[in-house]
Amino acid sequence: MKIETIRLKNFKAFEDVELLDIPSFCIVVGANGAGKSTLFDVFGFLKDCLTYNVSRALQSRGGFKEVVSRGKTDQSIYIELQFRHPINNTERLVTYLLEIAQKQGKAIVEREILRYKRGAAGKPYHFLDFQRGKGIAIKNEEDFNKTDEELTPEPQELDSADILAVKGLGQFQRFKAANAFREMLENWHVSNFHINDARGSKDAAGYAEHLSVSGDNLQLVANHLHENHPKEFQRIIEKMKSRVPGVSAISSVSTDDGRLLLKFQDGSFKDPFIDKYVSDGTLKMFAYLVLLHDPRPHPLLCIEEPENQLYPTLLLELAEEFRSYAQRGGQVFVSTHSPDFLNAAELDEVFWLVKENGYSKVRRAKDDSQIAAYMNDGDKMGYLWKQGFFEGADPQ
Repeated sequence: MKIETIRLKNFKAFEDVELLDIPSFCIVVGANGAGKSTLFDVFGFLKDCLTYNVSRALQSRGGFKEVVSRGKTDQSIYIELQFRHPINNTERLVTYLLEIAQKQGKAIVEREILRYKRGAAGKPYHFLDFQRGKGIAIKNEEDFNKTDEELTPEPQELDSADILAVKGLGQFQRFKAANAFREMLENWHVSNFHINDARGSKDAAGYAEHLSVSGDNLQLVANHLHENHPKEFQRIIEKMKSRVPGVSAISSVSTDDGRLLLKFQDGSFKDPFIDKYVSDGTLKMFAYLVLLHDPRPHPLLCIEEPENQLYPTLLLELAEEFRSYAQRGGQVFVSTHSPDFLNAAELDEVFWLVKENGYSKVRRAKDDSQIAAYMNDGDKMGYLWKQGFFEGADPQ
C-alpha cells in the first residue's frame, strides 16, 4: 500500500496544498517553522482519530481552533489521501476524504468518503459515504461482476458524530476498502523516539514485535529479534560493528529481578557496557536498525530529523537503509536539516516547504529545472541546498 497524493485544506499552516506522485522514500526539508512537523502531524492526527475519535485527536493538539488554519475557524479541516491497494487481485487507486467541522462547540465528522474505480472506465464509486455519524457502506463491493446499480448499500449509524466510520466498519471483512484502510492506519509508525526512554531495564515478561514510537521497548524488540529472527539480528550486529567503532557484540541480558538490559561489548574491554553508559548516537543507530530490519515493515514510517545525535558520515548509509526499507514495502517519510543526509537523496525524492503570506507551500526538487540540471550533471542535493538553490528553504 503506497500513498500517492496528499491534499490538505485548513490544517494548521497548510491553507491549501497538494503533494502529488509521492515516492516510496520521501524527504522533506525546509527552514525552521516552514511546516515540516505540521506535515508529519497529519499522519499522527489521522491515527489518533482512528485510535480514539476526532474530538480527542483535536484536544491533544489544543482543540479545533488550534488545528484549523488561522482565520479559517468558520471553515472545515480537509484531509484527502490517495493510495494504491490491491482489491480483488487488482491494484486500485483508493481515495479517502475526511472533512472535520465544529458545530456548537463540538467537533464532528462533516464528511467521510472512501472511493475507487471498479473498472478501467467510469467514475470512482463511493463504497463508504458518511456525514455527521450517518451514512452508507457497500457490503458486496468485491463482487465486480455486478454493475454499480446492483451493489448493495447498507445504512449505518455511528454512536457519535466524532467517530470515524472506517474505525467501526473497517473491522469487518465485507467492507474491503474500509478494512484495508483501517489496517493501514493502525500500523503506521510515526516516530517520537526519545533516547532516555530507550535506556534502562525493561520487564522481561513483556513482549514486543515492533519498536514503539518512543523506543521504550527497544530491549524487548531486540530480544524478540534475537530469539525469533537470529539472521536478521546478526545483520544488525554486523552493521553496528562497521559503523560504530569498538562495538563487537550486542546482547539482551536478563537481570535477577526478571528484567531485560541491553549490553554493548567493546572489543577493547573484557566486560560489556550496559546501555546506560553507551553514547546517544550508538543507541540511536541501534534503535534505527532494529526498526528498519523489522521482518514485517510498517506500511508507513515517519521520522523527523534522524540525523540528531548521529555522526555525519553515518547519514549516507542511514538514508540507504530508509530507501531499502521502502523498497521492501514500507513507505518512508523523513524530514531533515542535514545536507549530509540530503546528499543521499535522488531527484524525485525531495520536497521542500516555504512560507508565503503566513501559510506553508510545497515545492518539489524535480520540478525545478535548475536543480534537475545540476543533479543530472552529478551534483549532490545537499550541496545544492547549502548553496541556496532551494528558494526559501535555507538549511538552519
